[in-house]
Amino acid sequence: MLIVAVAVIACREEVKSVVHRETNPELVPTVTSRNVKTLISDSGITQYRITTKLWYIYSQAAKPYWFFPDGLYLEQFDKDFKTAASIQCDSAKYFEDKKLWRLDGNVRIWNVNKELILTNQLFWSQREQKVYSDSFIHIEKADRTLEGYGFTSNERMTTYTLHRPSGIFPYDESRTPGSRQPADSIGQ
Repeated sequence: MLIVAVAVIACREEVKSVVHRETNPELVPTVTSRNVKTLISDSGITQYRITTKLWYIYSQAAKPYWFFPDGLYLEQFDKDFKTAASIQCDSAKYFEDKKLWRLDGNVRIWNVNKELILTNQLFWSQREQKVYSDSFIHIEKADRTLEGYGFTSNERMTTYTLHRPSGIFPYDESRTPGSRQPADSIGQ
């Protein structure tokens, strides 16, 4: 009797129910990753670390892209694996076809020259190997602060051009050739 029951159970076909549901690839990500910390290497040398709370990949969208709605933190490492530069923002998108990054909201960059660069929106074109923006930019250098609306830069953010610039420069009157003296001390 036991043998017959096993044979009946073994010969039964499994019934599967599949529900086909249409999804919009523009709205539904192909991949969702949470609490990501990933290292990127080149020629076996770790060069970058990306940290993000949420990473959506829309690989089936008409124009595939990655989306980081809760911000992104990127570190670039030197040869001793110490942070040489970093980028932080409130949200980011990477457009795969264009090889273009768009960083939005409180974009904060420390470049390899230890300059602090602040803006609200930044684009990085990997294809053109340049960084640019039309937004207000604030750059704190060791000896001065630069500000302007719009800029273009190399990818390392070490050589840049500010559009419509302004600046705050320290001024030491005693070190200026031909500095003015008070009117009552002239001719004495």
